[in-house]
Amino acid sequence: MVVTEKCDVYSFGVLALETLMGKHPCELLVSLSALSSKNIMLSDILDPRLSLSSDRRIAKDIVFAATIASACLRSNPKFR
Repeated sequence: MVVTEKCDVYSFGVLALETLMGKHPCELLVSLSALSSKNIMLSDILDPRLSLSSDRRIAKDIVFAATIASACLRSNPKFR
C-alpha cells in the first residue's frame, strides 16, 4: 500500500465519524462500501451521549461534519 494524501483524507473521515458515533465505525464502513447500501439516518449513528440541544446552529454543524466525513470515505469524493 502506498501512502498518499488520499490515505490522510480517508483517515480523517474515519476519525470524524468515530467522534460523532462514539465508537469505531467499522460496521458503517462495511455497509457504505457495499453495493446495496441503503440510506442511513444520521440520528441512527450519532452517539446517544451527545447532548443535542434545540439550537439549529449546533444541529447544522453536526450535519456538516457528518457530510464532510462521509465525503472523505468515498472513492471519488465530491462535496455538494
